[in-house]
Amino acid sequence: MNLLKKIGAILLVIITLLIIIVGVIAYTLKPDYSGEKELANLQQEVKVYYDDYGIPHIYGENEKDAFRTLGYVHAQDRLWQMELLRRIASGGLSEVFGVDLIGTDKFFLSLGIADASKLTAASVAENDEGVVLAKAYLDGINQFITEGPTPIEFHLTGIEKKAFVLEDVYNTIGYMAFSFAMAHKTDPLLTTINSKLGPNYLKDLHVGSTIDTEWIKNYNPASSDSIQNNLTAAVNKALGVLDIPLFEGSNSWVIAPDKTKNGKVIFANDPHIGFAQPSVWYEAHMETPTYSKYGYHIAGIPFPLLGHNRKLAYGITMFENDDVDFYFEQNNPDNENQYLTEGGYVDYEIVNKSIKVKDSYEVQFSYKKSIHGPILNGIADQVKGDRPIAMSWVYTQMENKVIDAIYGLSHSNNLKEFKTALPKIHAPGLNIMYGDEEGNVAWFATAQLYQIPDSVNTKMVFEVGEGLPLEKDLLDFKENPQAINPPSNYVYSANNQPDSIAGMLYPGYYLPENRGKRIVELLAPKNDWDITSASEMITDVISSVEPEIITNLAKLLDVSLLSENGLMAIDSLKMWRGDYELSSIEATIYNRWIYYFLENTFEDELGDELFNQFLSTHFMKRLIAPLSKDEDSVWWDDVSTTDVNESMVDIVNISFMEAVASLEKDFGNNLDYWRWERVHTIEHGHPIGQIAALRSFFNVGPYPVHGTREVINNLAFSYDDTGYYKTTSGPSTRRIIDFSDVENSISILPTGQSGNPFSEHYRDQAEMYVNGEFRKMMMNKEEIQKSKEILTFKPKD
Repeated sequence: MNLLKKIGAILLVIITLLIIIVGVIAYTLKPDYSGEKELANLQQEVKVYYDDYGIPHIYGENEKDAFRTLGYVHAQDRLWQMELLRRIASGGLSEVFGVDLIGTDKFFLSLGIADASKLTAASVAENDEGVVLAKAYLDGINQFITEGPTPIEFHLTGIEKKAFVLEDVYNTIGYMAFSFAMAHKTDPLLTTINSKLGPNYLKDLHVGSTIDTEWIKNYNPASSDSIQNNLTAAVNKALGVLDIPLFEGSNSWVIAPDKTKNGKVIFANDPHIGFAQPSVWYEAHMETPTYSKYGYHIAGIPFPLLGHNRKLAYGITMFENDDVDFYFEQNNPDNENQYLTEGGYVDYEIVNKSIKVKDSYEVQFSYKKSIHGPILNGIADQVKGDRPIAMSWVYTQMENKVIDAIYGLSHSNNLKEFKTALPKIHAPGLNIMYGDEEGNVAWFATAQLYQIPDSVNTKMVFEVGEGLPLEKDLLDFKENPQAINPPSNYVYSANNQPDSIAGMLYPGYYLPENRGKRIVELLAPKNDWDITSASEMITDVISSVEPEIITNLAKLLDVSLLSENGLMAIDSLKMWRGDYELSSIEATIYNRWIYYFLENTFEDELGDELFNQFLSTHFMKRLIAPLSKDEDSVWWDDVSTTDVNESMVDIVNISFMEAVASLEKDFGNNLDYWRWERVHTIEHGHPIGQIAALRSFFNVGPYPVHGTREVINNLAFSYDDTGYYKTTSGPSTRRIIDFSDVENSISILPTGQSGNPFSEHYRDQAEMYVNGEFRKMMMNKEEIQKSKEILTFKPKD
């Protein structure tokens, strides 16, 4: 007994010591939200008031001091995220995660983002105000690196902290630009389908622009000054494993005074980005005598991409325009280091790179470049065959003024000033949404666009000597899709197809009309909008398209073939209004049915690999509705059966019966157990959360979550044969600004403000987000100064 007591006492001491050690580590590594610090090169004292959700409200006497302080407080909450984002484009992931990421690093280095960033950073004017403030922000980050505690992720991965430079800012922007592009998933896949199956199969995929959809309409009065693939399959897989966010979609609408209850503009925006922990945006409210902004910042970028003050608000969605092209090159049969041009065979440029690999040696590799761009064979594993394929990307080919543009947007005071910054965004293609206190509402599609002849199909790999020329016929920004104070009294964007410009429907990778149609359906008839009704709309989970799809398919069902559960399921679906509440049974049945419908239609021709790539494209989402009423499609016949010519009726019936059978297998015969909450979940993954023992500490969730893909509350997922829908992307924030009461505008983040797992703000908004709740974006100085936590920065002697 005495021995047991001694063992018990020893164990108690050990547990107590462990608790003390963990407590000390947590206290040491968590961010400082109060107290005093000295900051080098600070001219005057800066006060940072932290609200109840850990959002800094920075008050300084000049902008350089405020941005220097922003860099410090941003780093203490998000340094690990900054580190990862700057490493992607520069090929630095293998140094952190090892040999599995060598292929990803090779791919990104071959894109040329890092080379372009180096050239841009070297050519900027040192006295340019945007550059001055960017460097002040970087100085703040670097002081935290030097003096602040090292985030736990650096200890766990064994990497050293290194100072940030201007190149890192451009590398992060370059990664963001790349993650918008859909061409890598689409163009090689469509080329393969065309060569393997023929143009009839391509035609029935509905990949082109069409008049039979909900367009975003142009409206640009004359007197504007006075107005109020597969190629990335491996990369995406690698980044998905790392839980690094990809930029994927978005909603925004801005309602003019004539349609609001209080006669002032209401602005709404929810960019759709891949979920990860920490979440992508860092909120910061800054006030100086010359600058006022409540902004949303990406880690390592000084100026907010989303923001508002008392004068104006702006936000973004993805334009989805096509700015990437692929070209076959023809090698010299006598010299594989040469390729054919109009002037004969010329040498490829050979680019040599090296990659540092964790716990290993440096990997040396080289790739070829033609006049069109890098040759991706041997770099991207999914580029099959011997024919060289070059990638041409507008982002790396033109002068990069994106930082100037973001600075200009964040420092504008009115619509006229705001518009002057827009032409500086050559890529990525963005829809910039705008509203102001004077009553102006506007939408601008920003990107460097160019003439594309009708005869050129930009969604195919161009044959040798064909395709767009190197010197493109550039369009002036005034020709870009846009609408300024239209007669409808609202503007919106949901990544759907924009109206025609310069005599053409501009090619792109637009998402289906589903969200756009629902937004117009809600906005158009109502003329008494307020912040409450706008917040209900931004969390709307009803599809106005899917009940039509069910109507088209259900009329083809042979009810005599259905089981009792099948009959109850189709009767329920026929009454469904397209809602995706947690309790919805119909949502589960519909998505299971659509998966089998797609599988039975396409997998026999495509095979497993191409079918899985097909499921990741935007055009797959777009084709479901038109395919549901196309009884003559060439895809219906199952090519694996030689004695039967299957019809649409056959595919619809077998798919529905398979869906019901699989649901019975997974959840039993009681339809009440087929609820959406059982299959649709969300978990915000941290790269280190992949380790099972650390998952609950680093990851946030999982939670059942309402919504689905392509409704306004766009909580998206990928289809697979499991029948479970783990949400991978969705609203990265929901924010609503009401200019009748700016100080009570509202927002939410998916998890929390801090990326530091020891912070109380690491996950404190997660359940609110899942429940569709909001919190205030504080701007009232008297209210802010009542904060319990105040961090004061003083000039360093």
